[in-house]
Amino acid sequence: MRTLLFVCCLLSASGVYARNLAVPASMAAPGDTVAPNPKEYAVLFQQVAAEYRALCYQAFNIAALRLQQIPKRQFRKGRLAIVTDLDETILDNSYSDAQLIKDNKSFNVPDWKKWLSRSAATGVPGAVAFLQAAAAKGVTIFYISNRDTGDRMTTLANLQKLQLPNADTAHMLFARLNESSKEGRRQQVAAQYNIVLLMGDNLNDFMNIFEGKTIADRFAETDKMQEEWGKKFIVLPNASYGEWENAVYDYRHGLTPAEKEALRRAKLTAF
Repeated sequence: MRTLLFVCCLLSASGVYARNLAVPASMAAPGDTVAPNPKEYAVLFQQVAAEYRALCYQAFNIAALRLQQIPKRQFRKGRLAIVTDLDETILDNSYSDAQLIKDNKSFNVPDWKKWLSRSAATGVPGAVAFLQAAAAKGVTIFYISNRDTGDRMTTLANLQKLQLPNADTAHMLFARLNESSKEGRRQQVAAQYNIVLLMGDNLNDFMNIFEGKTIADRFAETDKMQEEWGKKFIVLPNASYGEWENAVYDYRHGLTPAEKEALRRAKLTAF
């Protein structure tokens, strides 16, 4: 689900963007203000920061520890499951965002579909090894994603290329037309399995109480669930997109770059 770390774009002296997206420094005329793409630093963080890798390994190390703490009698009973998101939880799609930045584009469906057709996403650090180990213990893996059902086969090829367990269409619960909430699909799994872990990069991957909420409400709901983070809920870092981005923009669509910049600035808390 495409929904980060917005490092604020610099405004020109007149207070407006010189361009909609990034202007490469090599193309800028003398005296021009270069306005970086607001996602550039987020994608760089995901691709080049060792700290990002450490956070991912930390998440999966905690997940592995939680599995070890499950009593053996539960494994003997069987029907244990992990429900996980795909994008930026198991699959790294930063290459797609990087290409958009280089091409001076924003997210768009045709380019996203073009990326998916390559079945070329790599595994988020630690993800593949963790899921393989979980499956070896007898845990069934379900992939609940808001990728379109039309993307199921190219995604399946990607999962199989990475040798992920339960890589088949029966364990891939994708979004139907106009479906964004994952709650119904989670309940579908819960009706047949004991879900021992949920993993995602977006709080909507865990419970529907986070959907469509303001920043303050998302904070409040997160605080209420504080004992679950790192226990049953395993969160992966994603500074490029997510529900938090929608909350920054007050769930308003069709905003201009200048309007988005104004909202980002307004949401900053300074001293």
